[in-house]
Amino acid sequence: MLIGSPEDDVAIEQISVFIENETGGLAGVVDALAGSGVDIRAMTLADQTDFGIVRLVVGDPARAAAALQEAGFTVRRTPVVAVLVPDRPGGLAATLQAVRGIAVEYMYAFASKRGEQALVVFRFDEVDRAVAALRGAGATLLEPQDLQGL
Repeated sequence: MLIGSPEDDVAIEQISVFIENETGGLAGVVDALAGSGVDIRAMTLADQTDFGIVRLVVGDPARAAAALQEAGFTVRRTPVVAVLVPDRPGGLAATLQAVRGIAVEYMYAFASKRGEQALVVFRFDEVDRAVAALRGAGATLLEPQDLQGL
């Protein structure tokens, strides 16, 4: 399914969790989500000297945020754009060409056997503009219900 108009709120919410850069920090995040029955669809970890940021796309962002906050984590919910990209040489290049001139703050991806495509999660500085550009280029943007089948 495609997202509605570019003016709509971005349909995919990402959970960002700040963790201490110490042994067991990531396990605490995963345990809190498992205990609340939240399914992780995509995840990345970026570390700094003293802390890390775990970014997650999950089946139920509201429940995930609540469970993580109850476990004592600092949590932020942010809009991201999930795009199906052809899993072939040049597939990502064509997608990035569509958003040329729009800053990509970060991205992460995973390959899926679903139609020989990869799922790429983007955080753009101008979300509505990026959504319109991607849609104009014919890209497939995912909605939350689409994540359930991944």
